Amino acid sequence: MSPFRLLLVTVALAGGIAAVASTAAARPGTAKAAPLSAGEIHALYGQKSWIWKEGAGYFSVRERRFTAWSKENGKPSYGVGRWFIAEPGKLCFRADWHAKDGSAPATTCFSHVKRGKVIYQKREPDGEWYVFKHRRARADDEFAKLRRGNYVSDRLVRIQSKIGE
Repeated sequence: MSPFRLLLVTVALAGGIAAVASTAAARPGTAKAAPLSAGEIHALYGQKSWIWKEGAGYFSVRERRFTAWSKENGKPSYGVGRWFIAEPGKLCFRADWHAKDGSAPATTCFSHVKRGKVIYQKREPDGEWYVFKHRRARADDEFAKLRRGNYVSDRLVRIQSKIGE
């Protein structure tokens, strides 16, 4: 896989996160919705793994390290980098993604706002707002795919050894 194609797969993977989320394209009113604070973003993601359809990403609080693996389209890849809060409500992760045919850097960001106790999320820059977490969290909320602990390292090591980087 060429570095450019790897970058496209990475972007598609991140886009798939939003596609799997609630299909209701909720658009919170800006007058009533407020960005999550840095502390709220940190509490949502820190020390948790975000389980995706064909992969997972881990947000370590130690040095804000971000690690991930993917098997998008049956092709194993892994990413290593950092996660950060770019501005109120905006979570980003920047990683170098590696696959059999090369590597490429990618940065992915998600904005978060809340209205009352409902949290909305959208992928930046062109995503649609959707309910990330309902007032009473539901099993099908994207929020439910965040699990405390590292569900990435074991698979990442296996993919690393397979790829040879």
